[in-house]
Amino acid sequence: MTALTLSTAAASGLRADAIVVGVAKGPKGPVVAPGAEAVDKAYDGGLAGILETLGASGAEGEVTKLPAPSGFKAPVVVAVGLGAVPEKDDTFGAEALRRAAGVAARALAGAKKAAFALPITDAADAGVIAEGARLGAYAFDAYKETGRSGEAAKNGKPPLAEVALLGGKPRDAAYKAALARAIAVTEELNRARDLVNTPPNDLNPESFAAVATAAGKEHGIKVQVLDEKALQKGGYGGILGVGAGSAAAPRLVKLSYTSSKAKKHLALVGKGITYDSGGISLKPPGHNETMKCDMSGAAAVFAAVVAAARLGLEVNVTGWLALAENMPSGSATRPGDVLRMYSGKTVEVLNTDAEGRLVLADALWKASEEKPDAIIDVATLTGAMVLALGNRTFGVMANDDAFRASIVEAAEEVGEESWPMPLPEHLRKGMDSPTADIANMGERMGGGLVAGLFLREFVGEGITWAHLDIAGPAYNESGPFGYTPKGGTGYAVRTLVRLAELTAAGDLG
Repeated sequence: MTALTLSTAAASGLRADAIVVGVAKGPKGPVVAPGAEAVDKAYDGGLAGILETLGASGAEGEVTKLPAPSGFKAPVVVAVGLGAVPEKDDTFGAEALRRAAGVAARALAGAKKAAFALPITDAADAGVIAEGARLGAYAFDAYKETGRSGEAAKNGKPPLAEVALLGGKPRDAAYKAALARAIAVTEELNRARDLVNTPPNDLNPESFAAVATAAGKEHGIKVQVLDEKALQKGGYGGILGVGAGSAAAPRLVKLSYTSSKAKKHLALVGKGITYDSGGISLKPPGHNETMKCDMSGAAAVFAAVVAAARLGLEVNVTGWLALAENMPSGSATRPGDVLRMYSGKTVEVLNTDAEGRLVLADALWKASEEKPDAIIDVATLTGAMVLALGNRTFGVMANDDAFRASIVEAAEEVGEESWPMPLPEHLRKGMDSPTADIANMGERMGGGLVAGLFLREFVGEGITWAHLDIAGPAYNESGPFGYTPKGGTGYAVRTLVRLAELTAAGDLG
Protein backbone atom coordinates (compact mmCIF):
# COMPACT_ATOMS: atom_id res chain seq x y z
CA MET A 1 0.00 0.00 0.00
CA THR A 2 1.16 3.54 -0.75
CA ALA A 3 3.61 4.84 1.89
CA LEU A 4 3.00 8.30 3.35
CA THR A 5 5.49 10.83 4.71
CA LEU A 6 5.34 14.44 5.85
CA SER A 7 8.04 16.64 4.33
CA THR A 8 9.36 20.16 4.74
CA ALA A 9 11.62 19.79 1.71
CA ALA A 10 11.56 22.28 -1.13
CA ALA A 11 9.73 21.05 -4.21
CA SER A 12 12.75 21.69 -6.40
CA GLY A 13 15.15 19.59 -4.35
CA LEU A 14 13.06 16.51 -3.68
CA ARG A 15 13.93 13.40 -5.65
CA ALA A 16 10.64 12.08 -6.99
CA ASP A 17 8.98 10.94 -10.20
CA ALA A 18 6.55 13.85 -10.13
CA ILE A 19 5.45 16.98 -8.29
CA VAL A 20 1.68 17.25 -7.86
CA VAL A 21 0.15 20.74 -7.69
CA GLY A 22 -3.40 21.94 -7.48
CA VAL A 23 -5.16 24.14 -10.00
CA ALA A 24 -8.57 25.71 -9.50
CA LYS A 25 -11.19 26.91 -11.93
CA GLY A 26 -11.30 30.70 -11.83
CA PRO A 27 -13.68 33.13 -13.59
CA LYS A 28 -11.02 33.99 -16.16
CA GLY A 29 -9.19 30.70 -16.41
CA PRO A 30 -7.13 28.29 -14.29
CA VAL A 31 -5.65 29.54 -11.03
CA VAL A 32 -2.66 27.92 -9.34
CA ALA A 33 -3.67 26.79 -5.85
CA PRO A 34 -1.74 27.50 -2.63
CA GLY A 35 1.06 25.05 -1.96
CA ALA A 36 2.46 25.37 -5.47
CA GLU A 37 4.07 28.81 -5.07
CA ALA A 38 7.63 27.51 -5.50
CA VAL A 39 6.68 25.56 -8.61
CA ASP A 40 4.87 28.54 -10.10
CA LYS A 41 7.85 30.78 -9.36
CA ALA A 42 10.12 28.40 -11.23
CA TYR A 43 7.91 28.96 -14.29
CA ASP A 44 8.37 32.71 -13.77
CA GLY A 45 4.82 32.96 -12.49
CA GLY A 46 3.42 31.60 -15.73
CA LEU A 47 2.22 28.15 -14.66
CA ALA A 48 -1.48 29.07 -14.95
CA GLY A 49 -0.96 30.38 -18.48
CA ILE A 50 0.95 27.28 -19.54
CA LEU A 51 -1.78 25.05 -18.15
CA GLU A 52 -4.45 27.04 -19.97
CA THR A 53 -2.51 26.67 -23.21
CA LEU A 54 -2.45 22.92 -22.63
CA GLY A 55 -6.23 22.93 -22.26
CA ALA A 56 -6.50 22.82 -18.48
CA SER A 57 -9.34 24.65 -16.75
CA GLY A 58 -8.99 23.57 -13.12
CA ALA A 59 -12.18 21.50 -13.22
CA GLU A 60 -12.51 18.73 -10.67
CA GLY A 61 -10.91 15.48 -11.79
CA GLU A 62 -8.80 17.08 -14.52
CA VAL A 63 -5.15 15.99 -14.84
CA THR A 64 -2.50 17.82 -16.86
CA LYS A 65 1.13 16.72 -17.09
CA LEU A 66 4.02 18.95 -18.18
CA PRO A 67 7.82 18.93 -17.95
CA ALA A 68 9.15 20.21 -14.63
CA PRO A 69 11.03 23.52 -14.57
CA SER A 70 14.78 23.61 -15.01
CA GLY A 71 16.62 22.73 -11.82
CA PHE A 72 13.93 20.45 -10.39
CA LYS A 73 14.98 16.90 -9.52
CA ALA A 74 11.52 15.59 -10.39
CA PRO A 75 11.05 15.40 -14.18
CA VAL A 76 7.29 15.99 -14.31
CA VAL A 77 4.71 18.34 -12.82
CA VAL A 78 1.18 16.94 -12.51
CA ALA A 79 -1.55 19.58 -12.17
CA VAL A 80 -4.78 18.23 -10.75
CA GLY A 81 -8.09 20.08 -10.83
CA LEU A 82 -9.64 21.18 -7.53
CA GLY A 83 -12.83 22.63 -8.95
CA ALA A 84 -14.05 26.20 -8.50
CA VAL A 85 -11.95 28.75 -6.66
CA PRO A 86 -13.37 29.20 -3.13
CA GLU A 87 -15.63 32.26 -2.97
CA LYS A 88 -14.62 33.58 0.44
CA ASP A 89 -10.93 32.68 0.83
CA ASP A 90 -8.25 30.36 -0.50
CA THR A 91 -9.32 27.48 1.74
CA PHE A 92 -10.43 24.44 -0.22
CA GLY A 93 -12.91 22.00 1.30
CA ALA A 94 -11.77 18.64 2.64
CA GLU A 95 -13.57 16.67 -0.04
CA ALA A 96 -12.06 18.74 -2.86
CA LEU A 97 -8.58 18.01 -1.50
CA ARG A 98 -9.37 14.34 -0.92
CA ARG A 99 -10.68 13.85 -4.45
CA ALA A 100 -7.82 15.74 -6.08
CA ALA A 101 -5.27 13.65 -4.19
CA GLY A 102 -7.06 10.49 -5.28
CA VAL A 103 -7.11 11.51 -8.93
CA ALA A 104 -3.40 12.38 -8.84
CA ALA A 105 -2.43 9.13 -7.14
CA ARG A 106 -4.32 7.06 -9.69
CA ALA A 107 -2.77 9.04 -12.58
CA LEU A 108 0.68 8.21 -11.20
CA ALA A 109 0.22 4.44 -11.08
CA GLY A 110 3.59 2.82 -11.73
CA ALA A 111 5.58 5.66 -10.17
CA LYS A 112 7.81 5.06 -7.17
CA LYS A 113 7.46 8.44 -5.47
CA ALA A 114 5.47 11.63 -5.87
CA ALA A 115 5.61 14.89 -3.94
CA PHE A 116 2.18 16.40 -3.32
CA ALA A 117 2.29 20.20 -3.14
CA LEU A 118 -1.44 20.63 -2.59
CA PRO A 119 -3.00 23.29 -0.29
CA ILE A 120 -2.25 22.45 3.36
CA THR A 121 -3.31 24.97 5.98
CA ASP A 122 -3.43 22.63 8.97
CA ALA A 123 -3.12 19.03 10.11
CA ALA A 124 -6.67 18.22 8.99
CA ASP A 125 -5.78 19.13 5.39
CA ALA A 126 -2.72 16.88 5.55
CA GLY A 127 -4.92 14.06 6.81
CA VAL A 128 -7.52 14.28 4.04
CA ILE A 129 -4.87 14.56 1.32
CA ALA A 130 -3.14 11.49 2.71
CA GLU A 131 -6.47 9.69 2.83
CA GLY A 132 -7.35 10.61 -0.75
CA ALA A 133 -3.94 9.58 -2.06
CA ARG A 134 -4.10 6.15 -0.47
CA LEU A 135 -7.67 5.50 -1.52
CA GLY A 136 -7.04 6.75 -5.06
CA ALA A 137 -3.96 4.58 -5.48
CA TYR A 138 -5.90 1.41 -4.61
CA ALA A 139 -5.81 -1.47 -7.07
CA PHE A 140 -7.16 -5.01 -6.78
CA ASP A 141 -4.95 -7.32 -8.80
CA ALA A 142 -4.87 -10.46 -6.66
CA TYR A 143 -6.29 -12.55 -9.48
CA LYS A 144 -4.23 -11.11 -12.34
CA GLU A 145 -1.21 -12.79 -13.83
CA THR A 146 2.04 -11.16 -12.72
CA GLY A 147 5.43 -10.92 -14.26
CA ARG A 148 8.41 -12.82 -12.89
CA SER A 149 9.14 -10.06 -10.40
CA GLY A 150 5.62 -10.37 -9.01
CA GLU A 151 5.52 -6.60 -8.63
CA ALA A 152 3.08 -5.59 -11.35
CA ALA A 153 0.05 -7.13 -12.91
CA LYS A 154 0.70 -8.21 -16.49
CA ASN A 155 -1.99 -5.92 -17.87
CA GLY A 156 -1.61 -3.03 -15.43
CA LYS A 157 0.72 -0.91 -13.33
CA PRO A 158 1.43 -1.18 -9.60
CA PRO A 159 -0.01 1.53 -7.36
CA LEU A 160 2.00 4.66 -6.64
CA ALA A 161 4.53 3.48 -4.05
CA GLU A 162 5.13 6.61 -1.95
CA VAL A 163 3.65 10.06 -1.38
CA ALA A 164 5.53 12.88 0.34
CA LEU A 165 3.20 15.61 1.59
CA LEU A 166 5.00 18.91 1.09
CA GLY A 167 4.03 21.52 3.65
CA GLY A 168 3.49 18.83 6.27
CA LYS A 169 5.15 19.14 9.67
CA PRO A 170 6.81 15.81 10.54
CA ARG A 171 7.56 16.83 14.15
CA ASP A 172 4.17 18.36 14.91
CA ALA A 173 1.97 16.12 17.08
CA ALA A 174 -1.26 17.11 15.31
CA TYR A 175 0.18 16.37 11.88
CA LYS A 176 1.56 13.02 13.01
CA ALA A 177 -1.80 12.09 14.53
CA ALA A 178 -3.65 13.07 11.34
CA LEU A 179 -1.29 10.93 9.27
CA ALA A 180 -1.62 7.97 11.63
CA ARG A 181 -5.40 8.20 11.47
CA ALA A 182 -5.34 8.35 7.67
CA ILE A 183 -3.12 5.27 7.54
CA ALA A 184 -5.32 3.22 9.86
CA VAL A 185 -8.61 4.18 8.23
CA THR A 186 -7.42 3.74 4.65
CA GLU A 187 -5.76 0.41 5.33
CA GLU A 188 -8.96 -0.97 6.79
CA LEU A 189 -11.16 0.63 4.13
CA ASN A 190 -8.99 -0.87 1.42
CA ARG A 191 -9.21 -4.22 3.20
CA ALA A 192 -13.00 -3.89 2.98
CA ARG A 193 -12.65 -3.16 -0.73
CA ASP A 194 -10.53 -6.30 -1.13
CA LEU A 195 -13.22 -8.38 0.56
CA VAL A 196 -15.95 -6.95 -1.66
CA ASN A 197 -13.87 -7.59 -4.77
CA THR A 198 -12.94 -11.16 -3.83
CA PRO A 199 -14.82 -13.68 -6.00
CA PRO A 200 -17.53 -15.64 -4.19
CA ASN A 201 -15.81 -18.97 -4.88
CA ASP A 202 -13.06 -17.75 -2.51
CA LEU A 203 -15.12 -15.70 -0.07
CA ASN A 204 -17.93 -17.51 1.70
CA PRO A 205 -19.24 -17.20 5.27
CA GLU A 206 -16.59 -19.52 6.68
CA SER A 207 -13.63 -17.83 4.97
CA PHE A 208 -14.95 -14.35 5.83
CA ALA A 209 -15.16 -15.44 9.47
CA ALA A 210 -11.56 -16.68 9.25
CA VAL A 211 -10.41 -13.25 8.01
CA ALA A 212 -12.20 -11.58 10.93
CA THR A 213 -10.67 -14.03 13.41
CA ALA A 214 -7.15 -13.38 12.13
CA ALA A 215 -7.64 -9.60 12.28
CA GLY A 216 -8.98 -9.90 15.81
CA LYS A 217 -5.85 -11.69 16.97
CA GLU A 218 -3.66 -9.06 15.31
CA HIS A 219 -5.42 -6.05 16.82
CA GLY A 220 -6.61 -7.26 20.20
CA ILE A 221 -10.26 -7.68 19.25
CA LYS A 222 -12.25 -10.53 20.77
CA VAL A 223 -13.91 -12.58 18.03
CA GLN A 224 -16.69 -15.11 18.51
CA VAL A 225 -17.95 -17.20 15.58
CA LEU A 226 -21.28 -19.02 15.66
CA ASP A 227 -21.24 -21.86 13.12
CA GLU A 228 -24.29 -23.65 11.75
CA LYS A 229 -24.59 -25.91 14.79
CA ALA A 230 -24.47 -22.97 17.20
CA LEU A 231 -26.95 -21.05 15.05
CA GLN A 232 -29.31 -24.02 15.05
CA LYS A 233 -29.02 -24.42 18.81
CA GLY A 234 -29.60 -20.70 19.35
CA GLY A 235 -32.64 -20.52 17.08
CA TYR A 236 -31.29 -18.09 14.49
CA GLY A 237 -34.01 -18.86 11.96
CA GLY A 238 -33.35 -15.86 9.72
CA ILE A 239 -29.66 -16.54 9.10
CA LEU A 240 -30.23 -20.29 8.79
CA GLY A 241 -33.19 -19.80 6.46
CA VAL A 242 -31.19 -17.66 4.05
CA GLY A 243 -28.22 -20.02 4.07
CA ALA A 244 -30.29 -23.21 3.81
CA GLY A 245 -29.85 -23.59 0.04
CA SER A 246 -26.07 -23.28 -0.01
CA ALA A 247 -23.31 -25.84 0.47
CA ALA A 248 -21.45 -23.05 2.32
CA ALA A 249 -22.97 -22.87 5.80
CA PRO A 250 -23.82 -19.49 7.38
CA ARG A 251 -22.02 -17.78 10.24
CA LEU A 252 -22.68 -15.03 12.77
CA VAL A 253 -19.47 -13.30 13.78
CA LYS A 254 -19.13 -11.02 16.78
CA LEU A 255 -16.16 -8.65 17.04
CA SER A 256 -15.71 -6.88 20.37
CA TYR A 257 -13.36 -3.95 20.79
CA THR A 258 -13.34 -2.62 24.34
CA SER A 259 -11.64 0.38 25.90
CA SER A 260 -10.96 0.69 29.61
CA LYS A 261 -11.91 4.36 29.34
CA ALA A 262 -15.17 3.83 27.43
CA LYS A 263 -18.38 5.38 28.68
CA LYS A 264 -20.50 4.41 25.66
CA HIS A 265 -21.17 1.25 23.69
CA LEU A 266 -21.83 1.36 19.94
CA ALA A 267 -23.07 -1.75 18.12
CA LEU A 268 -22.63 -2.12 14.36
CA VAL A 269 -24.50 -4.77 12.36
CA GLY A 270 -23.55 -5.67 8.79
CA LYS A 271 -25.34 -7.63 6.09
CA GLY A 272 -22.92 -10.26 4.80
CA ILE A 273 -24.47 -12.14 1.89
CA THR A 274 -21.28 -13.41 0.27
CA TYR A 275 -23.24 -14.20 -2.89
CA ASP A 276 -26.87 -13.45 -3.63
CA SER A 277 -28.50 -15.44 -6.42
CA GLY A 278 -31.92 -14.46 -5.13
CA GLY A 279 -32.51 -18.02 -3.94
CA ILE A 280 -35.68 -19.68 -5.26
CA SER A 281 -36.83 -16.17 -6.28
CA LEU A 282 -33.91 -16.22 -8.70
CA LYS A 283 -32.58 -12.94 -10.01
CA PRO A 284 -33.02 -12.40 -13.77
CA PRO A 285 -30.05 -12.40 -16.18
CA GLY A 286 -27.95 -9.28 -15.85
CA HIS A 287 -28.53 -8.95 -12.12
CA ASN A 288 -26.25 -11.70 -10.82
CA GLU A 289 -22.82 -10.65 -12.02
CA THR A 290 -21.97 -8.22 -9.22
CA MET A 291 -23.74 -10.02 -6.37
CA LYS A 292 -20.44 -10.82 -4.69
CA CYS A 293 -20.80 -7.25 -3.36
CA ASP A 294 -23.84 -8.11 -1.23
CA MET A 295 -21.57 -8.47 1.81
CA SER A 296 -20.41 -4.84 1.61
CA GLY A 297 -22.25 -3.93 4.80
CA ALA A 298 -20.45 -6.64 6.78
CA ALA A 299 -17.14 -5.61 5.22
CA ALA A 300 -17.76 -1.99 6.31
CA VAL A 301 -18.62 -3.05 9.87
CA PHE A 302 -15.58 -5.31 10.06
CA ALA A 303 -13.26 -2.55 8.81
CA ALA A 304 -14.75 0.05 11.16
CA VAL A 305 -14.30 -2.12 14.27
CA VAL A 306 -10.67 -2.85 13.38
CA ALA A 307 -10.03 0.83 12.64
CA ALA A 308 -11.54 1.81 16.01
CA ALA A 309 -9.18 -0.63 17.71
CA ARG A 310 -6.15 0.63 15.82
CA LEU A 311 -7.03 4.21 16.72
CA GLY A 312 -7.55 3.29 20.36
CA LEU A 313 -10.90 5.07 20.53
CA GLU A 314 -12.37 5.44 24.01
CA VAL A 315 -15.61 3.69 23.17
CA ASN A 316 -16.72 0.06 23.16
CA VAL A 317 -17.55 -1.04 19.62
CA THR A 318 -19.18 -4.36 18.85
CA GLY A 319 -19.49 -5.55 15.28
CA TRP A 320 -21.95 -8.22 14.16
CA LEU A 321 -21.37 -9.85 10.76
CA ALA A 322 -24.46 -11.75 9.57
CA LEU A 323 -22.94 -14.05 6.94
CA ALA A 324 -24.76 -16.37 4.54
CA GLU A 325 -24.83 -17.37 0.89
CA ASN A 326 -28.24 -17.18 -0.77
CA MET A 327 -28.54 -20.04 -3.26
CA PRO A 328 -31.35 -22.08 -4.86
CA SER A 329 -31.40 -25.82 -4.19
CA GLY A 330 -33.65 -28.58 -2.92
CA SER A 331 -32.95 -27.46 0.64
CA ALA A 332 -33.45 -23.74 0.04
CA THR A 333 -36.13 -21.68 1.76
CA ARG A 334 -39.22 -21.37 -0.48
CA PRO A 335 -41.60 -18.46 -0.97
CA GLY A 336 -44.40 -19.22 1.45
CA ASP A 337 -42.15 -20.76 4.13
CA VAL A 338 -42.35 -19.37 7.66
CA LEU A 339 -39.16 -18.81 9.66
CA ARG A 340 -38.98 -18.44 13.41
CA MET A 341 -36.44 -15.72 14.06
CA TYR A 342 -33.98 -15.44 16.94
CA SER A 343 -36.32 -12.89 18.56
CA GLY A 344 -39.16 -15.43 18.57
CA LYS A 345 -41.14 -13.57 15.89
CA THR A 346 -42.25 -15.56 12.87
CA VAL A 347 -41.71 -14.27 9.33
CA GLU A 348 -43.53 -15.41 6.21
CA VAL A 349 -41.03 -15.38 3.36
CA LEU A 350 -42.82 -14.05 0.30
CA ASN A 351 -39.64 -13.43 -1.69
CA THR A 352 -36.34 -15.19 -1.00
CA ASP A 353 -34.50 -12.31 -2.70
CA ALA A 354 -35.50 -10.10 0.23
CA GLU A 355 -32.96 -12.03 2.29
CA GLY A 356 -30.75 -9.33 3.73
CA ARG A 357 -33.41 -8.17 6.16
CA LEU A 358 -33.75 -11.74 7.44
CA VAL A 359 -30.09 -12.14 8.44
CA LEU A 360 -30.00 -8.59 9.82
CA ALA A 361 -33.11 -9.23 11.92
CA ASP A 362 -31.41 -12.02 13.85
CA ALA A 363 -28.21 -9.99 14.32
CA LEU A 364 -30.12 -6.87 15.39
CA TRP A 365 -32.01 -8.75 18.10
CA LYS A 366 -28.79 -10.37 19.30
CA ALA A 367 -27.05 -6.99 19.39
CA SER A 368 -30.01 -5.55 21.30
CA GLU A 369 -29.56 -8.07 24.11
CA GLU A 370 -26.38 -6.27 25.17
CA LYS A 371 -28.27 -2.97 25.57
CA PRO A 372 -25.81 -0.79 23.64
CA ASP A 373 -26.28 2.98 23.59
CA ALA A 374 -26.98 2.79 19.85
CA ILE A 375 -27.17 0.27 17.03
CA ILE A 376 -26.35 1.05 13.41
CA ASP A 377 -26.92 -1.52 10.70
CA VAL A 378 -25.32 -1.26 7.27
CA ALA A 379 -26.51 -3.13 4.21
CA THR A 380 -26.75 -3.26 0.44
CA LEU A 381 -30.41 -3.85 1.13
CA THR A 382 -32.71 -2.66 -1.64
CA GLY A 383 -32.72 -1.78 -5.32
CA ALA A 384 -35.46 0.67 -4.39
CA MET A 385 -32.91 2.83 -2.58
CA VAL A 386 -30.77 2.94 -5.72
CA LEU A 387 -33.80 4.07 -7.72
CA ALA A 388 -34.51 6.76 -5.15
CA LEU A 389 -30.99 8.12 -4.55
CA GLY A 390 -28.80 6.91 -7.40
CA ASN A 391 -25.44 5.18 -7.33
CA ARG A 392 -23.48 7.54 -5.08
CA THR A 393 -25.79 8.26 -2.14
CA PHE A 394 -26.94 6.02 0.70
CA GLY A 395 -30.18 6.36 2.62
CA VAL A 396 -30.37 6.81 6.38
CA MET A 397 -33.41 5.75 8.42
CA ALA A 398 -33.68 5.82 12.19
CA ASN A 399 -36.06 5.63 15.14
CA ASP A 400 -34.66 8.95 16.39
CA ASP A 401 -34.59 12.09 14.23
CA ALA A 402 -31.62 13.67 16.03
CA PHE A 403 -29.60 10.48 15.67
CA ARG A 404 -30.41 10.29 11.96
CA ALA A 405 -29.34 13.92 11.51
CA SER A 406 -26.06 13.24 13.30
CA ILE A 407 -25.30 10.35 10.97
CA VAL A 408 -26.00 12.42 7.86
CA GLU A 409 -23.78 15.19 9.23
CA ALA A 410 -20.97 12.75 10.03
CA ALA A 411 -21.17 11.22 6.56
CA GLU A 412 -20.92 14.66 4.96
CA GLU A 413 -17.92 15.49 7.14
CA VAL A 414 -15.94 12.50 5.87
CA GLY A 415 -17.02 12.86 2.24
CA GLU A 416 -19.64 10.13 1.95
CA GLU A 417 -22.95 11.19 0.42
CA SER A 418 -26.12 10.29 2.32
CA TRP A 419 -29.72 11.41 2.60
CA PRO A 420 -32.21 11.21 5.49
CA MET A 421 -35.17 8.97 4.72
CA PRO A 422 -38.47 8.56 6.62
CA LEU A 423 -40.13 5.48 8.11
CA PRO A 424 -43.79 6.10 7.17
CA GLU A 425 -46.07 4.20 9.53
CA HIS A 426 -48.71 3.57 6.86
CA LEU A 427 -46.27 1.30 4.99
CA ARG A 428 -46.06 -1.11 7.93
CA LYS A 429 -49.53 -2.55 7.24
CA GLY A 430 -48.36 -3.93 3.90
CA MET A 431 -46.21 -6.47 5.76
CA ASP A 432 -49.13 -7.95 7.71
CA SER A 433 -49.31 -11.70 7.16
CA PRO A 434 -52.31 -14.02 7.69
CA THR A 435 -49.88 -16.80 8.59
CA ALA A 436 -47.02 -15.25 10.55
CA ASP A 437 -46.24 -12.24 12.73
CA ILE A 438 -44.88 -10.35 9.74
CA ALA A 439 -44.01 -10.90 6.07
CA ASN A 440 -40.62 -10.06 4.60
CA MET A 441 -42.24 -8.03 1.81
CA GLY A 442 -44.71 -5.15 1.73
CA GLU A 443 -45.75 -2.51 -0.75
CA ARG A 444 -43.56 -2.33 -3.85
CA MET A 445 -43.52 1.46 -3.92
CA GLY A 446 -41.23 2.77 -1.21
CA GLY A 447 -39.55 -0.63 -0.94
CA GLY A 448 -36.44 0.78 0.72
CA LEU A 449 -38.57 2.34 3.45
CA VAL A 450 -40.54 -0.89 3.87
CA ALA A 451 -37.26 -2.73 4.48
CA GLY A 452 -36.33 -0.19 7.14
CA LEU A 453 -39.68 -0.69 8.86
CA PHE A 454 -39.13 -4.45 8.83
CA LEU A 455 -35.73 -4.07 10.52
CA ARG A 456 -37.17 -1.74 13.15
CA GLU A 457 -39.34 -4.65 14.34
CA PHE A 458 -36.18 -6.43 15.53
CA VAL A 459 -34.54 -3.61 17.49
CA GLY A 460 -34.83 -3.90 21.26
CA GLU A 461 -37.19 -1.53 23.04
CA GLY A 462 -35.66 1.80 24.03
CA ILE A 463 -32.50 1.38 21.94
CA THR A 464 -31.52 4.14 19.52
CA TRP A 465 -31.12 2.63 16.05
CA ALA A 466 -30.30 3.65 12.51
CA HIS A 467 -30.27 1.80 9.19
CA LEU A 468 -27.86 2.68 6.38
CA ASP A 469 -28.88 1.32 2.97
CA ILE A 470 -25.68 1.51 0.90
CA ALA A 471 -27.00 -0.43 -2.11
CA GLY A 472 -26.12 2.41 -4.49
CA PRO A 473 -22.56 3.45 -3.61
CA ALA A 474 -21.16 0.15 -2.27
CA TYR A 475 -20.08 -1.09 -5.71
CA ASN A 476 -19.01 1.13 -8.58
CA GLU A 477 -19.78 -0.45 -11.94
CA SER A 478 -18.68 2.59 -13.95
CA GLY A 479 -15.22 4.09 -14.30
CA PRO A 480 -13.15 5.38 -11.36
CA PHE A 481 -13.61 8.94 -10.14
CA GLY A 482 -11.96 11.00 -7.43
CA TYR A 483 -10.52 8.49 -4.97
CA THR A 484 -13.23 5.92 -5.80
CA PRO A 485 -12.13 2.90 -7.87
CA LYS A 486 -14.17 0.66 -10.07
CA GLY A 487 -15.57 -2.25 -8.06
CA GLY A 488 -15.85 -2.32 -4.28
CA THR A 489 -15.73 1.16 -2.77
CA GLY A 490 -15.62 0.55 0.99
CA TYR A 491 -18.53 2.92 1.43
CA ALA A 492 -19.73 3.62 4.98
CA VAL A 493 -16.42 2.67 6.62
CA ARG A 494 -15.40 6.31 7.14
CA THR A 495 -18.88 7.26 8.35
CA LEU A 496 -18.86 4.46 10.92
CA VAL A 497 -15.39 5.35 12.15
CA ARG A 498 -16.40 8.98 12.50
CA LEU A 499 -19.52 7.96 14.42
CA ALA A 500 -17.37 5.89 16.76
CA GLU A 501 -15.13 8.91 17.32
CA LEU A 502 -18.12 11.13 18.04
CA THR A 503 -19.55 8.54 20.43
CA ALA A 504 -16.21 8.39 22.26
CA ALA A 505 -16.25 12.18 22.59
CA GLY A 506 -19.87 12.19 23.76
CA ASP A 507 -20.89 14.27 20.74
CA LEU A 508 -23.21 11.87 18.92
CA GLY A 509 -26.85 12.99 18.94
